[in-house]
Amino acid sequence: MTNDHPESPPRSGSEARPRPGSETRSRPGDGPPAAPRSASEPPTLTKSPFDSETFTSATFVTVGRGPDLALAAVWILARAGMLLLLVRDDLGIGGVGREVGLYQYWYGQFAAGTFPPGDAMWQYPPGAGLVVMAPGLLLPWLTYFKAFVALTLLADAVVTLALARADSARLTHGAWIWVCGLPLLLHLPLARYDVQTTALAVLALLALGARPAAAHRLGGALAGIGALVKVWPALALIGTPRGRTTREAWTAAAVTALVLLAALALFFSESLGFLRQQGSRGIQIESLGGTALAVARATGAWSGGVGFRYGAFEYVGPYVSTLGHLALLLTVLAFGWLLLWRLQARRWTPATPLDAALAAVLLFTVTSRVISPQYMIWLIGLAAVCLTSRDTVMRPVALLLLPAAALSSLAYPVLYADVVDGTPAGLAVMVLRNGLLLAAALLAARRLWTSTAAPDAE
Repeated sequence: MTNDHPESPPRSGSEARPRPGSETRSRPGDGPPAAPRSASEPPTLTKSPFDSETFTSATFVTVGRGPDLALAAVWILARAGMLLLLVRDDLGIGGVGREVGLYQYWYGQFAAGTFPPGDAMWQYPPGAGLVVMAPGLLLPWLTYFKAFVALTLLADAVVTLALARADSARLTHGAWIWVCGLPLLLHLPLARYDVQTTALAVLALLALGARPAAAHRLGGALAGIGALVKVWPALALIGTPRGRTTREAWTAAAVTALVLLAALALFFSESLGFLRQQGSRGIQIESLGGTALAVARATGAWSGGVGFRYGAFEYVGPYVSTLGHLALLLTVLAFGWLLLWRLQARRWTPATPLDAALAAVLLFTVTSRVISPQYMIWLIGLAAVCLTSRDTVMRPVALLLLPAAALSSLAYPVLYADVVDGTPAGLAVMVLRNGLLLAAALLAARRLWTSTAAPDAE
């Protein structure tokens, strides 16, 4: 589908004829060249500096490079602040960086040729092992902690550059959403490998938007790798246009994932051990189901409590198992709705794959038994990709995600003790954060459907 843009209106016929010996230049697509004004005629305002008769190379530097320099400056300042918080690591309950110590322990297991055997904390697909091994293999002259943070910042910078390139028309704000949205999570993104996972999904979606078939296959391959790292990047392919693009992207994703899985199974034992741990997960205190139990507990309608299981605080007591099964059912229904949407969609725009990916991940997030704070990294990244397209319908959704990210930081680590204890402050933060996520998910699903599948979308 192509979009037709109206041409610029013709210039007024009152302009003076060109002076003898003067020359006019035009750019492709600008229409007939305009005649220069006479010396006696005063200049008038123009709509763009590119239409100005005083336009020079210096003007181009100011207009073309200024936003890039501002973006880079904000990125450096924001990431410096995040690093400072990570070095101190005493905000709220503190200890955010301890997760990197767990990665380092697992790195020792991989060095012995096995995935963490029987480790209840290892709940990730086998591709995650590549991210865990990367700091020790790629930057062996640094400590594991420093190497991990350095690679996380590198992935962050790659995402920023990719979004800025996609945002080069200066008409959208995708790169700014990422650069300014990620620090709302304070220093947590630097101590989790979700930035690397989000980078795979972002690059996959941007590649799928390119014209060459090779780019579609690259996007599919990146999504396939991401699926083996943390499953959810596979949803980047849910909105690919029907036909050749879908065949190329989905085939590349399947082949890449199978080859990578076979290689990991060949060199490491217990590569699928994570499946045993996932099936035993309960209702984490930060999930929507957990918030419902917290409200019921605060009102005296539920007599359960909180326990530390599988590396997180979960609710234990009556009805928890039933609520967990309900969450799984809602996840299945969300997947069914996405399949129905794909079958019913009648109209595709360049933004449809991006919008569909954000809507899908939001639906799977709110129906999850576990909504860890790092999930917000995924959502901010996908929202940023959506905003690189002028055709996106997800701008209101992206705006909802920003305060949700800030509230996630309040929930962990700032007020995490209150969240665990179910104090009024902790309960208020979780109700507001999860309320925003639920509203964002429902709004994203509605806007995706009405813009592509509703009868009036044709």
